[in-house]
Amino acid sequence: MGALDHLSNLFDCSTGTSHKLKKRKQLQTVEIKVKIDCEGCERRVRKAVEGMKGVTQVEIEPKQSKLTVIGYVEPSKVVARVRHRTGKRADLWPYVPYDVVAHPYAPGVYDRKAPAGYVRSADDPQVSQLARASSTEVRYTTAFSDENPTACAIM
Repeated sequence: MGALDHLSNLFDCSTGTSHKLKKRKQLQTVEIKVKIDCEGCERRVRKAVEGMKGVTQVEIEPKQSKLTVIGYVEPSKVVARVRHRTGKRADLWPYVPYDVVAHPYAPGVYDRKAPAGYVRSADDPQVSQLARASSTEVRYTTAFSDENPTACAIM
């Protein structure tokens, strides 16, 4: 009878409720780069984000042009809301602290527009390859490495 019960439950059309489970959103910290010139801009950005469902905390750092939103939200929706409500250009925060990157002055990583103590994130594998290949330290260390078959034999 187990197989018949299973088949009857599959083809049962009498119940109108669906048994789909809703996916719960995770608590996230979303960092956004948005230009904030004055207190009016700051107020407008804050009001646009605080009205969203799921937002628990909003922090604005005008000198760094940084907006931090903590809550049960999706990053793409927060960026879209800031763009739509304020009319300002908004992107996800592209910078990481200076200490995290191995070669912060490599091309593709260093950014003059970045706030003090930050460089551009090198998550892109092509940019990180450029950073490693253009570094003089890497070239010299591999030239005298024991693992390099074409290394200098004098050492």
